[in-house]
Amino acid sequence: MSNVSHTRADITSHPDVSEMRERYARMLGGRDVALVDGPVFLVGLYCAVSPWVLHFTASQPTLVQHNLIMGIAIAVLGLGFTAMPDRMYGLSWAICAMGIWMIVSPWVVGSSPDMGVILNNVIIGGLTLLLGLVCAGAAARSNRTQGTPLSTP
Repeated sequence: MSNVSHTRADITSHPDVSEMRERYARMLGGRDVALVDGPVFLVGLYCAVSPWVLHFTASQPTLVQHNLIMGIAIAVLGLGFTAMPDRMYGLSWAICAMGIWMIVSPWVVGSSPDMGVILNNVIIGGLTLLLGLVCAGAAARSNRTQGTPLSTP
């Protein structure tokens, strides 16, 4: 019969304990900004649907396409941060650039946008820039503590 007692054995005597600890630390090491992945994704989704939420589909058709494409791109990067954090946090600076572009896009892409459209894109851009900076800072801090360069292949 098997031993079904619920006593816990001490793992310190396990022959692979150091390897298991290193692997556990490596798995948790790249997840410093796990709480930012979701908000990046949600900001991207809102950016994509914002023309229909604020009803500027008729007055700003080029900005509708722009926000849809940029929103999908931001959401895909947010999903990438969740799926492959070690490889994707190097793209945190791209999120920052997308945030800056979202701030200036109503005047570049749009044609005489009203205050609601401007505020919408400035808020989306500001949030995107802020979240990108948080991701970039955490990636730099994580790479500094691990001793690896920022752009590892």
